[in-house]
Amino acid sequence: MIKPLGSRVLIKMKEGEETTKSGIILASAAQEKPQIAEVIEVGPGEKIDSKLEEMYVKKGDNIIINKYSGTEVKYEGTEYLIVKQDDILAIVE
Repeated sequence: MIKPLGSRVLIKMKEGEETTKSGIILASAAQEKPQIAEVIEVGPGEKIDSKLEEMYVKKGDNIIINKYSGTEVKYEGTEYLIVKQDDILAIVE
């Protein structure tokens, strides 16, 4: 398993929509990149001025991230992203 370091978070992107609201099927190149992801693992946080930075997300949360942020990682046939906590915009409840 991948365990992120510092204030990094391992996420798995949710699939993008393949059809529009009116029912038109989109080619993969025309699909918008999804911004909602599931948190798979969370790093321990970073020490800033000898105080540990709080991690606001936890394993299993659905989050919204900045478009095109993070580092892509493929592990055991599954694609993940590693992002910094600062790239997370919101938690979806």
